[in-house]
Amino acid sequence: MLNVDDINLTDWEFWGRPLTERHDAFRALRERPGLSFFEEPDIVVVPQGPGYYALVNHADVVEASRRPADFCSGQGAINIPNMPADMNEYFGSMISMDDPRHAHIRRIVSRAFSPRMIQRFEDQVESVAAQIVAEVKAGGTGDFIADVAARLPLKIISDMMGISREHYQTVLDQTNVILAGNDPEFVPTDDYEQIAVGLLTAGQTLKDLVEDLGRYRREHPTDDLTSALVNANIDGESLTDQELGSFFILLVVAGNETTRNAIAHGLNLLTHHPDQRALLTEGFEARIPGAVEEIVRYSSPVIWMRRTATRDTTLNEHDIKAGDKLILYYWSANRDEKVFTDPGRFDITRSPNPHIGFGGPGPHFCLGAHLARREITVMFRELFRQVPEIRADGEPDRLLSHFINGIKHLPYAIS
Repeated sequence: MLNVDDINLTDWEFWGRPLTERHDAFRALRERPGLSFFEEPDIVVVPQGPGYYALVNHADVVEASRRPADFCSGQGAINIPNMPADMNEYFGSMISMDDPRHAHIRRIVSRAFSPRMIQRFEDQVESVAAQIVAEVKAGGTGDFIADVAARLPLKIISDMMGISREHYQTVLDQTNVILAGNDPEFVPTDDYEQIAVGLLTAGQTLKDLVEDLGRYRREHPTDDLTSALVNANIDGESLTDQELGSFFILLVVAGNETTRNAIAHGLNLLTHHPDQRALLTEGFEARIPGAVEEIVRYSSPVIWMRRTATRDTTLNEHDIKAGDKLILYYWSANRDEKVFTDPGRFDITRSPNPHIGFGGPGPHFCLGAHLARREITVMFRELFRQVPEIRADGEPDRLLSHFINGIKHLPYAIS
């Protein structure tokens, strides 16, 4: 076990350690008085920043989330270093905005997510999931990520936006690059300049794809989300091409990666906890809502988000200075012993379960949480209906990332 003084959340070596060691380290940080401070990575392409405080306790993460005026997202939400403007052009979506601009963009986007449109795609989730599992049933073994977990959210999001099937693989590949972390499967170099070029290229590819579609949909609207977004008009404004592009990147990255990882973690957890699997299959409809929440809590697909202090203030009696960077570790907060009884136990009947796997309270709570829950629910309903004996058949190949708790590959078998 790491000594608390030896823990370095900035070091990539830490994120390559076994899960048990990382959980032990975060438990030690939660027990440590005050806020732990870490130096920022030196990534060459941007000046090294002043460092950051790690918020690892549930109460601190929740409090920072519900005070956006004091702890803003606009100076960077998904990066620890302050990123250059060209990266923010692609990745600076509404997740990295503050009110009033954030509220304005969210109103436009929320208006496009009309109940009729959401219902239509919720219905589609069932048919897509049924087809995916039918193909799995015919095959018998394979990689659960490629065969199941990645396919459902990718198709639903692409179809929502009106992205044609011929572009599915492009969307998936560029999403993998954007959230590759330091994983050599997706980032075959340790040259930060090359990594930055790869990120920008991936962002440009996705941005060009949806902007071309958006320009066409302004003149030839259909019933897809892109048409609704580019033709929405709230208080005399609609989304610009840049805003549409960055929102699409957010949608495919957040909606694809997080949901597919929750589904993958779910199968792995239910394989390794047969008692919980038995509970779920004995009363699926009654227990699946709790199971989904526990899968999201236990796996926490998004490990952290950043906030920046806008003024001198306090956070649960911690002194904070204007400009201080705070990293909100959802992954740690969802294991806080002060909030969750026996937090290391996977328990689909856990109640209450005030996890923050979809973000803390406040304006940046995940817009797609409802759809994600729906996709996870429907996929496991179909799996247990068509292939009730499916199981993980080996250890997951985990993504080397400090931002996404990802599974790259997961062998499965039906037996």
